[in-house]
Formats: sequence, structure tokens, C-alpha cells
Amino acid sequence: MEKTNRIGLDVKKSSELAKSLNDLLANYSVFYQNTRGYHWNIKGDKFFELHIKFQELYNNLLVKIDDVAERILTLGHTPEHKYTHYVQVAAIPESKQVSDGVKAVAEILEAFRVLIAKQRKILSLSADIEDEGTNALMSDYIREQEKLVWMYSAYLSN
Repeated sequence: MEKTNRIGLDVKKSSELAKSLNDLLANYSVFYQNTRGYHWNIKGDKFFELHIKFQELYNNLLVKIDDVAERILTLGHTPEHKYTHYVQVAAIPESKQVSDGVKAVAEILEAFRVLIAKQRKILSLSADIEDEGTNALMSDYIREQEKLVWMYSAYLSN
């Protein structure tokens, strides 16, 4: 039996990594749909500002969803695709209809907290098996999202 996959990574460890990436995919997918809801339902004096920011965010999340799914495939595994599965396993809960910008931004910050923690864990797993592809992806996501946390937090500061 082959001990490495098509890209030269340990089969057993890359399977564990793919499982973690599928968990991340579930969380990204729920976060994406929540963000669509914020975009659609936002009301109030910051409508124009937040409507655009939420659209930027969900477009960014859509790219990440595709990247993560393709990374799972690259590792030789199958990305999960069912929303029923996503909501069962995701640590990010489905948002109720959110029209209040402050509440929506607070939920976004909590989602980033969850994602960054999961990505750091994946970063550690990928470093352990010398998976530079996953490592680079997670590192880029963490750096970008830490900056977004600062920016969204600044929005909530009075």
C-alpha cells in the first residue's frame, strides 16, 4: 500500500488534514450565507457603507470556499457539499435575520475568531507533514483576517 498520496504527502496525515479542511469548509459556507443575509437585510443610517462591505466580504468568502474545496481535492479527498452537513458540524451558527449593523459586525467578528483558530490548527497540521500548499493558504488567510478583525473592531469602537 502506498504511504504517500499523488503530491507526496503521507496518506494518513493528509486524510486527517482533509477532514480538518472539510470542517473549515463547513464554517466558511455558513459564514458566507450569514454574510449574504447581512447584505440583504441591513437597515439604518449605515446601510450604504455596510451593504457594500458585506458584499465585499461574501465575495471574498466565496473565493475561499472554492480554494478550500480544491485543496481537499488536491490532497486526494472529497469536499463535503451539503448544507445539512455544514450546519451540523460548523462552530459558526446560522444567523437569524440581521438588520442591525452593529449586531451583524459583532457576528462577523465572532466568525473570524472561529475561523482563525481553526486555520491555526490546520496550519500546525500542514506544517507537521510539510504540506506547503495548505500551509501557504492558511497563512495568507490568517494574515488577511487578522487585519479584517482590526478593521471591523474599529467600526464597533465609539
